[in-house]
Amino acid sequence: MTELLKQLDLIIFYFFNHALSSGILDLFFSFITNVRHWFPVYIIALLYLVFKGGRKGRIAAVLVLLLVATTDQLGARVIKEIFQRLRPCNALSDVLTPLGCTGTFSFPSNHALNNFGVAIFFSILYPKAKWYLITAASLIAISRVYLGLHYPSDIFGGAILGIGFGYLFSLLYSQTEKFMNEKFPLKEKSGE
Repeated sequence: MTELLKQLDLIIFYFFNHALSSGILDLFFSFITNVRHWFPVYIIALLYLVFKGGRKGRIAAVLVLLLVATTDQLGARVIKEIFQRLRPCNALSDVLTPLGCTGTFSFPSNHALNNFGVAIFFSILYPKAKWYLITAASLIAISRVYLGLHYPSDIFGGAILGIGFGYLFSLLYSQTEKFMNEKFPLKEKSGE
């Protein structure tokens, strides 16, 4: 069974990394995988939550920062060190790597872990944005396989962990909001 799963992992990996390989997808996936390209979006979203999102937005902004810090450190400093799985670009000789290869470990994908955590957290708090968030997280996760940096199972593992942490942090949000409403109730605006 384990050998079958490894073979399936490789088949899916090569489909994304070889069969779909093209210049335009190299550019697209190289762009969206780069966290620096997302920083302006993150900063604008956090500023919006803090200044226009009311109490809900401020609580969400603080918790999403804690969520990403938690998932990122757990993935990079704990889980990757336990599994020490080599990245496909380090383990396989024929991987296409438009961005080159890094020496860090592969399982889980922190891109998948962080982005699915954030997507699920905000999907629960702001359901209207759910499909945008899930689509963005999925494309970023796929980019990691396409670029030869992760196996599909790295993405799957990261996504599952991210979904779990996103859900847990949404529960933490609910408890925090309940506590804040009990201890510091919002005053109703006059004229309403």
